[in-house]
Amino acid sequence: MNEKKDSLASASNAYASGKISRRKFLLAAASAGLAIGGASWFASRDSRGINKTISKLSDELSDASAYHPHTRSHQFLREIGKSFKGVKLRVLSEDTPPSKASQLLVKEEFTKISGIEVEWNMKPLDKVFAEINADNAREAGYNDIVYIDQSWLGWFSDSLEPIEPWLQNRDLAYPDWQFDDFMAPIVKHTASFKKNIIAVPYDITLFIAIYRKDIFDKLAIAPPSNLDEWMRACRTIQKDYGQGIYGTTGQWKTGHYSLQCNMTAWLWGHGGSIYYADGSPAIADEQAEAAMAYMLELGKYMPPSVTHWDWHGESKSFAQGKAGLYSSWAENFPSFENPETSLVAGLIEPLPMPRPYSLRPEKNCGFEECPGMSHQGGSSLGISRFSKNKQASWAFLQWLTSADVVTRSCLFGGGASATRYTTYNDPRITRREAVQGPSTTRYFPVMKDAILNQMGTEPHIPKWAQLSVDVFAVEIGKMVTHQQDIKTTLSNMAEAAKIAAVP
Repeated sequence: MNEKKDSLASASNAYASGKISRRKFLLAAASAGLAIGGASWFASRDSRGINKTISKLSDELSDASAYHPHTRSHQFLREIGKSFKGVKLRVLSEDTPPSKASQLLVKEEFTKISGIEVEWNMKPLDKVFAEINADNAREAGYNDIVYIDQSWLGWFSDSLEPIEPWLQNRDLAYPDWQFDDFMAPIVKHTASFKKNIIAVPYDITLFIAIYRKDIFDKLAIAPPSNLDEWMRACRTIQKDYGQGIYGTTGQWKTGHYSLQCNMTAWLWGHGGSIYYADGSPAIADEQAEAAMAYMLELGKYMPPSVTHWDWHGESKSFAQGKAGLYSSWAENFPSFENPETSLVAGLIEPLPMPRPYSLRPEKNCGFEECPGMSHQGGSSLGISRFSKNKQASWAFLQWLTSADVVTRSCLFGGGASATRYTTYNDPRITRREAVQGPSTTRYFPVMKDAILNQMGTEPHIPKWAQLSVDVFAVEIGKMVTHQQDIKTTLSNMAEAAKIAAVP
């Protein structure tokens, strides 16, 4: 593994400095056991999702906001500004809505109060990975704070500052920051590796369900609460509603991570998993076979084009009114409520993912896999072990992930920043739960329940990105396009999973 990491570090350095092409870098990543391009949900999130209805920083302040000179948080920022005068922090992240929102708040609040300059660079995900990898190889510490996709936790665990010692530093404790306020499943599955906290939760997106209330009312059917009801609802909508409306829609693009994400929900919901606790593949057992059969049956009630759609195609089809049920990323809900871009605005309601037939206990799975119907794709922010500004970085990171700033980031850039328990009870959030339109938070209670009770996490092995895209998404693609049967598909996946589990 060290030789592969060294080789990838060299390629990362060349790619980050523009000396080799993206294609050559991705080939090097693949040979090292990673498939960065397209391997993550965040590779394609739309950073234009900033809430344009909030035009001024002062619109969504709370009494505790550091913006107010009388607050302890304001005084904290003033004091650290004196301690770290002349320090310039560098943050590297993927170009996502939460990052866009956070960058605005940094400029207008953190820097104005503390005087500490922050250079926040946002890049495509593969560029982020390459730059972090190259920086680590040189041990240069050019970037002080870096964005860590949950699938990278194993890869970068040795190059990040352990967080727990910083939690004991009372001299740099941000007022009322309360790490315990971060939702426990998010800390465990997006910011920890082998039970060690190595980053701070930054954003979370995961599966929820959304249904067309007008269709369900007309057909006099109840919103589905379990997998049997989900299938019946899809069948009934397509059979009885007509008007070119399909029962559901999907993100079934062959060879794309979106297809792998969709598959896991049905796999976990049938009591299956990718690995057993001993590290052997579980993907070809009877639970997996039942899940694939369910998935193929569900495909009968989807538009034929789903095998060409990733998450964007799926969400677009639902926004165009082509389906009665949707099961995918929660953060798309506000866009469906925007009448300028959606034909279903005012017609939809959020819904928990259907209850599983059974769930394999986490203790019976391998590599930190945690089955749950709501597949998650969260990320965290970590302090580089090679940073020369660790204390200033910790102070900044606390402000950035404080309860007040997390809430405002949600309101500016969509709901994916909702990583804290208190966010869901904040009056700035709850008062929008009765609102229709793109600023709604009506789906927040469902999202909170999904995080606490239904969140599913993939295995945390260094080679997972390659396995999930280059093998699983390809093999499942052959299955959903009827090029091969279920047993062949799962057998091929199991063989590849066995190889990928070897360190």
